[in-house]
Amino acid sequence: MTTRTDPTTPAATRVEHDLLGDRDVPADAYWGVHTLRALENFPITGVPIGDSPYLVEALAAVKEAAASANHDLGLLDDERYGAIAQACAEIRTGGLTDHFVVDVIQGGAGTSTNMNANEVIANRALELLGHPRGAYDVLHPNEHVNLSQSTNDVYPTAVKIAIVKATYALLDAMAQLQESFARKAAEFHDVLKMGRTQLQDAVPMTLGQEFATYAVMLGEDRDRLAEAVTMLYEINLGATAIGTQLNAPDGYVEAARQHLVRITQLPLVTATDLIEATQDCGAFVHLSGVLKRVAVKTSKICNDLRLLSSGPRAGFNEINLPARQAGSSIMPGKVNPVIPEVVNQVAFEVVGFDMTVTMAAEAGQLQLNAFEPVICYSLSAGLWRLRQAMIVLAEKCVDGITANQERLRESVENSIGLVTALNPYIGYQAATDIAREALFTGAGVAELVVAHGLMDAEQLAAILRPEVLAHLQHAETTPSAPEATGDDPETE
Repeated sequence: MTTRTDPTTPAATRVEHDLLGDRDVPADAYWGVHTLRALENFPITGVPIGDSPYLVEALAAVKEAAASANHDLGLLDDERYGAIAQACAEIRTGGLTDHFVVDVIQGGAGTSTNMNANEVIANRALELLGHPRGAYDVLHPNEHVNLSQSTNDVYPTAVKIAIVKATYALLDAMAQLQESFARKAAEFHDVLKMGRTQLQDAVPMTLGQEFATYAVMLGEDRDRLAEAVTMLYEINLGATAIGTQLNAPDGYVEAARQHLVRITQLPLVTATDLIEATQDCGAFVHLSGVLKRVAVKTSKICNDLRLLSSGPRAGFNEINLPARQAGSSIMPGKVNPVIPEVVNQVAFEVVGFDMTVTMAAEAGQLQLNAFEPVICYSLSAGLWRLRQAMIVLAEKCVDGITANQERLRESVENSIGLVTALNPYIGYQAATDIAREALFTGAGVAELVVAHGLMDAEQLAAILRPEVLAHLQHAETTPSAPEATGDDPETE
């Protein structure tokens, strides 16, 4: 290894060699020539893998587990093993993240990511041993850090661990949002409103029931996501190039898995067929599909929140979202539903990520899928952004929602849909006549029912209780229905 100063720049460099020849590498860089070539070849997104802390942590965990297995099997001496293990431990706790510099999207099936990790770990280990960076005759990125490994088993294993950790974080955020909706459901338990189908008045319900539905939806999606992530516990570490375990010694596969379980505290299992596992991306496709489900349903909830809060004068105006910022540079006093809007946009992006994962998984050929980098990026980005969106939605929107109770009750009493609830008491034909008159005159349904002597005010008030209209509980004294004065409608 030669260190020199380039006369055109103030920074010192060191010379490193690879298959294609010699290159100058910044002397203070922990990465080396392979990473340098990746930096030159893949200026794609501008997002380095160091911006994905779960992936960097997972790469270090895999490398530490591999070194531990090689040490157990007598392939790595105490001194080198100790330095590699310490370097990996430092990286797993956030060290040297800024030296993981290759672009998240890259050709080569993740080789550049694997080599970036090998070089950073090797050079930090050399430093720990008292040697300069680049002294690969002492400890080599490939010969020692990558011993018994291939990108084709290291990278997919690290990606799975990273995605599992990111999924756990999303599950926590979903639980927070679910609890926010559940609290609002309890707060709005007996607040009457009109339910709607196809944006038309349907039948009465409570705002609590509406918000409870959102909590249930999120709970169901949490269950599905928790199921899907278990498929990523199956790894192919030890498969090496295509799953035949070439260059991996006897006992390595199980030793490496046990050490990885110890390090990550995840219930990882080795795939039954390593050749199949090395080429199959089905677990990623499945998880991506569930993420799309979460995104779509969360976006639907946000659509509802925007609609229910529309106005304040010319819209539904049933609920108030917390005001977070002025809404217009030209319209004074306007406040927009910016939090649901940003969550909608995250959802749209996740749907797009799912298509990317789908096409990348489909594009795999023979014994390897070369497109796992974009799968990793798409899943990681989707998981992180959904997590952030859920937290923001809970803390900056749902927790502060208030109900316009008078407007809600007025909408029930004036809605034509109320006649459906009164039908068992006044009969179908009378209910039809009341609905027609209410439409033509603009009078309220409840008002007309009393005016026509179909029910007195006391009877009507008893029926209009939330317990009766929304079936919150079986009312102890529900008014009995009079004999129908008209034909019953046909059941649809």
